[in-house]
Amino acid sequence: MRLQGKTAIVTGAGSGFGAGIAAKFVSEGAQVMVADINAEAATAVAQGLGALAQVCDVADGASVQSMHGAAMEAWGHVDILVNNAGITHMPGLMEDVSEADFDRVLAVNAKSVFLTAKTFVPSMKERGAGAILNVASTAGVSPRPRLNWYNASKGWMITATKAMAVELAPFGVRVNAINPVAGETPLLATFMGEDTPERRAQFLSTIPLGRFSTPEDMGNAAAFLCSDEASMITGVAMEVDGGRCI
Repeated sequence: MRLQGKTAIVTGAGSGFGAGIAAKFVSEGAQVMVADINAEAATAVAQGLGALAQVCDVADGASVQSMHGAAMEAWGHVDILVNNAGITHMPGLMEDVSEADFDRVLAVNAKSVFLTAKTFVPSMKERGAGAILNVASTAGVSPRPRLNWYNASKGWMITATKAMAVELAPFGVRVNAINPVAGETPLLATFMGEDTPERRAQFLSTIPLGRFSTPEDMGNAAAFLCSDEASMITGVAMEVDGGRCI
């Protein structure tokens, strides 16, 4: 029960890593808001966990403010914010990615961190406490070819994490990131271009531990970094990647 008494929002929690993080947080005693752009998915996960469901487009400022308002109405404050929602573009040459796809990737993966910071940081600073976790990627550390703009968005996220950590440390707010390797989530097929045994084998050959990340892996790492056990840890981008970035 490392998160007993804590309140937490997890974006993109209707599936994949976000759902795993939300489940782990609930098991550790937190009150959780499952936020997702997909209302049906958010509701399904939330009902299964006994959590709150919230529809949110993290790339839209008004939607993020609505999420904040719902959390404040329910709890009065937010202890933990997990910026997990993310998307990618299909693998392709950097010059062949459409402007619309580029804009969407940067909006969901980068602008969302800006919007949630503008919305949630003031109240965290006022309380003198809070933990923010950004779900970045090994792609931001060791980029794969043909995912250029996704790689760049996650590199941005890692730098933003460190910059936020330095600025917010005097106010008692910690900011960290986790860097998953490809995992069993709805985005896996998009990362690989196609989900075939051959493509899976190719990806797995780059991971020394020989398996994909799981939602449970991310939940375990997130629970530690957002708990008081990690009270001296801020500004890290923890690789949860089976050794891929070695």
